[in-house]
Amino acid sequence: MADDYTDLGFETRAIHAGQQPDPRTGAVIVPIYQTSTYAQDGVGGTREGDYEYSRTANPTRTALEEALASLEGARHGLTFASGMAASDAVLRTVLRPGDHLVLGNDAYGGTFRLIDKVLSLWGVEHTVADLGRIDDVRAAMRPETKLIWCESPTNPLLGIADLAALAGVAHEAGARLVVDNTFATPYLQTPLALGADIVVHSTTKYLGGHSDVVGGAVLTDEDELREQLFYLRNAAGAVPGPFDAWLTLRGLKTLALRMDRHSDNADLVARALARHPKVTQVYYPGLPEHPGHEIAAKQMRRFGGMVSFRVAGGEAAALAVASRTKLFILAESLGGIESLIEHPGRMTHASTAGSTLQVPADLIRLSVGIEDGRDLLADLTQALG
Repeated sequence: MADDYTDLGFETRAIHAGQQPDPRTGAVIVPIYQTSTYAQDGVGGTREGDYEYSRTANPTRTALEEALASLEGARHGLTFASGMAASDAVLRTVLRPGDHLVLGNDAYGGTFRLIDKVLSLWGVEHTVADLGRIDDVRAAMRPETKLIWCESPTNPLLGIADLAALAGVAHEAGARLVVDNTFATPYLQTPLALGADIVVHSTTKYLGGHSDVVGGAVLTDEDELREQLFYLRNAAGAVPGPFDAWLTLRGLKTLALRMDRHSDNADLVARALARHPKVTQVYYPGLPEHPGHEIAAKQMRRFGGMVSFRVAGGEAAALAVASRTKLFILAESLGGIESLIEHPGRMTHASTAGSTLQVPADLIRLSVGIEDGRDLLADLTQALG
C-alpha cells in the first residue's frame, strides 16, 4: 500500500486508502484503466511487478483491493467478477476431494447450491449445523473438516453467530473459519479481528451500494493463501473489469453514511412490523427479543439494513404483500440505496427447497433502503392491508 492509513478512522480510510491522487495528472479520483495489456520494459519487464495483462492485474482493481483490505483490517484483498466467484475461489483453493466443511443451517441459496450441487461432484462433503449453537458445530466437525462457512447475520433469517467462539472451534480442529460479511459490511463488523481466517463479500450489495455493479471480494491475513487465490483467479479468469472496480470504489466512499441510514430505517421498520397484527414473526438482530441480540451488540457496530418477517395467511398472503408495495421494489439482490422486497422461497432461496435449509413459505425479506423512513412504513402498512 502506498500510504499507511491504519490509525485513521473508517470514513477516512474509505475515501483515501489505495486512492492517492494520480501521480501523472493529479486526478483525485482513481482513473478507470480501461486497458487489456501493458507495455513491458523489455521482455518480461512488467510494470510494478504485476501489470502485464488485465486478467492478472489492473491498477483500478488494485486500488479497490487496497481500500477493501484497509476497511476489513486485512493484509490482503482480492476482488472477483461476482460474490459467487469469490466464494468458489475460496472453496476450490482450500478444499480438495475428500475434504469436509460445516455450513450454517441458514445460508444464501447460491452458496448452498455451489456447495451441495457443484462441490459435491468434486468429492467435497458438507454437514449443516446451527452455527448459533457451538455444541452443534463441534458435533459436526470431522477429522477431514477444513472449513466452517458462516454468515452473520444470515440470509434470510438474520441469525447471529458468535464469531470468536466459532473461530475457536475451527482452530481447535485445524480448520479455517470463513465469514460471509456481505450483510454486515466492514463498517458494522470486522470478522478477522474476531478470529476469522477469511472474509468474503458480494460487493454487488452494500459495498457497491447503488445496484449498478456485480462483484465479489476475499480478504485474508495469510500470505500463502493470498498467493494461492491470486494464482487461481488468474488461471480461471473470474476478474472484475476496471469500470466495475471503479464503481465499487465510488460506493465505498459513502458506505459509512449509507449503513447508518440503512440501520436507522431498518430499526424503524422492524419495530413497526413487530407491532402489526398480520405479522407473526420479525427477524432483526436489533430487536431485544432476537435470540442473537446480545452477541450482535458485542460484535457489530449497528444491526444493518436487512429485515425479514412472516405473515399470517401462509405463502399466498406473503406473495400478496410482496406484490402490493409501491416503494419497495419486487426484486432479488439487496444493499442498494433503494428498498427491495422479495419472497425468498420463490426467489433467492429456491435452490434450498426440500433441504434442511428450506425457508418458510410465509417469509418475506426486505432490503431497507435510505428513503424517508416514514414513507417506507406507510408503504408496508398499505401492502399488509
